[in-house]
Amino acid sequence: MTIDDKKKIFDEFCQYISPERAEKIIKNSAERTRYITIVLEDIYQGHNASAALRSSDCFGIQDVHVIEQKHSYKLAENVAKGASDWLNVKQYNDKNVNNTQVCFDALRAQGYKIVATSPWKNDVLIHELPLDTKTALVFGTEQYGLSDYALQNADAFVKVPMYGFTESFNISVSVALCLYETTKRIRESNMPWQLTPEERIELQLYWLGRTTHRYGQIQALLKGVTTS
Repeated sequence: MTIDDKKKIFDEFCQYISPERAEKIIKNSAERTRYITIVLEDIYQGHNASAALRSSDCFGIQDVHVIEQKHSYKLAENVAKGASDWLNVKQYNDKNVNNTQVCFDALRAQGYKIVATSPWKNDVLIHELPLDTKTALVFGTEQYGLSDYALQNADAFVKVPMYGFTESFNISVSVALCLYETTKRIRESNMPWQLTPEERIELQLYWLGRTTHRYGQIQALLKGVTTS
């Protein structure tokens, strides 16, 4: 199916929403990026996971990777404010495997550099991190930090500058600070940070399906299945 065919489906289902809503879907899809993504490793506090998703949506991040090795992923909807509806959340929670390794392997296969957000030897401040390739920022829990595997297999390490007595930022604050800095820099650069035209129209259809509660109908049309 061509991009034009998908645009026709989008136009057809736009009758179920206001023109303003349709315009916002198109506008926001042009601001989305997969050049930066985030990984949440075993973040079991629902309010922190939810705030991280909310920040991801606000800064235009489309994909969030959630590793559930020791703890299950839970959301506090009063904090997330529906952000998960607009994101692609990939969960890694298979039993008897190293889900961090599975996640890292999948990201590297897509061309991502794995960056641990943790003080370490040869670390750099977040504003010094080179963004010359797709980057996955990995965050761990406040209490335990990142796993040994994550620390030993990251490609680089970053930290957020601090000037007070407290040892660290809240994890959700760290996510927001790192995303503010990195997304600002890529948007001001010549890096290919935007989605491709194909990714953009597919995202528009995904959002439209969620908004109109006609996701199944839209997916059926995309697969060439006639619906009644």
